[in-house]
Amino acid sequence: MTKIVVLAALESEFFSPVANRFPIIYTGVGKINASSSATQSILKFSPDLVVNVGTAGSLKKDLVGTYLVSDVIEHDMNAQPLAKRGQAPFDKVNSCLKSDIGNKKCATGDSFVTDIDPWLVEQGIDLVDMELYGIAKVCERFGIKWRSMKYVSDYVNENSADNWADSLKSASSQIERSIDELFQ
Repeated sequence: MTKIVVLAALESEFFSPVANRFPIIYTGVGKINASSSATQSILKFSPDLVVNVGTAGSLKKDLVGTYLVSDVIEHDMNAQPLAKRGQAPFDKVNSCLKSDIGNKKCATGDSFVTDIDPWLVEQGIDLVDMELYGIAKVCERFGIKWRSMKYVSDYVNENSADNWADSLKSASSQIERSIDELFQ
């Protein structure tokens, strides 16, 4: 049987009876909190699969509901000229991390995105969040498979923060309805 741990940034994004099946860890917001919690969870539970669930902003107005993320990059890593944007200098880990399921590309950063950055569009980004890249990178380093499901909470614009807050109740129930896809 596959040992699974579920990571969500906040309980308000995902409160679920699935906790009876798998441990759910609330990481807190941002890449550092997510990375630290992912590391602690891997060391404590020795999972075969780490699942990240939560909300994400969308760069595309037609994205509604929950989506499985196939690729994740880090949008706020910018150490030019030492490395191109999105890539940590001197890092041997690929700057685009890949899951084994999904069809959406996510960009993670420690900023709440309220404007569409042309660089994100050039990279083919669908969704933006604040935790997934940190979780995926820790999993890559430990050799553990990761998956992610994101509920589109808002379209990236000046109203994103209010729309995100208004979406939390529906986010948790939508993820709950779709979560079994992640455990197959």
